[in-house]
Amino acid sequence: MTDEATDQLLGRFVQAVQSVVPVVSVWAHGSLAGGDYQPGRSDLDLIAILGRACSSEDERRLEGMHRQLSESTTLASELHCSYLVQAEVADLAGVHLRWAHEELMRKPVTPVTRRELHEFGLVLWGEGPGAILPPVTDEQLTDFVVEDLETFWRPSLDHPEWWLRDIWVDLGLLTLARATVTLRTGKLITKREALDVLDQLGAPSEVVEDTRRRRYGDAAPVSDQWLARRADLTLAFLGPAIETTLKRQL
Repeated sequence: MTDEATDQLLGRFVQAVQSVVPVVSVWAHGSLAGGDYQPGRSDLDLIAILGRACSSEDERRLEGMHRQLSESTTLASELHCSYLVQAEVADLAGVHLRWAHEELMRKPVTPVTRRELHEFGLVLWGEGPGAILPPVTDEQLTDFVVEDLETFWRPSLDHPEWWLRDIWVDLGLLTLARATVTLRTGKLITKREALDVLDQLGAPSEVVEDTRRRRYGDAAPVSDQWLARRADLTLAFLGPAIETTLKRQL
C-alpha cells in the first residue's frame, strides 16, 4: 500500500523519465509491488526498459533528473531504478545503468528481481514484464541465491564493524530467511513474512523484534551498548545458519 506522497513521486518520475531517455515500460518490484511497502522506510525499487542504450548525454540528463527529484522531496532519495535496454534483457550476467544511493552505477538485474517482476511486478507505464522479460528458471534462481550467500554474505561476516549498522543487520537476517524459503520451496516471500521465518530458524528474538519495530513500529533511540550486543548476537546466529543452509544444497 502506498500513500499520497509516494503516488505523486511515482507519477512525477514516470513523466520525467520519459522526457530524458527512450522508455518502453516502467515497473516496480520489491516491497512496493509485493504489498509490504512502508512509506518513508522502504525503498522504491523500479525497473525502466529502454528502447536503446543510453549515450553519455542521456546519462548526464538522467542523473540530473534524479537529482532534481531528490531536491524536491526527501522521499526520492529512496527511489532506486535500473535501466535495461530491451535488446539486452535476456542476459542475466549483463550490467545495466542503475540509480541508487544518489549516484549512477552499473549493476546486474538479479534473478530474484526478475522472478519478482514475473510473479507480482507492478506496471507503472507501458507493457508488463511478461511481454518483455524472459522468465527465470528454478535452477537459475537457486544458483543465484546460493552464490549470493557464498560470495557476499558469508565473507561479510568477517567485518564485524559493518554489523553495528541497522542496514546490515536487517538485510543480513532477512536475506537468510528469504533464501531459506526460496531454496526449500522455490517461493519468494516478503520481508514481513521473513521475520516470522527468522523466529522459526531460531534467530535471537530480541534482534528480530528490533528489526520488526524499526520497520513496522516506532524506532526509538538505542545505545551503543545495544548496537554492539545486537551485532554479536546477529553474527553468532548468521554464521552457523548460512553454513547450514549452504550444506543442504550439496
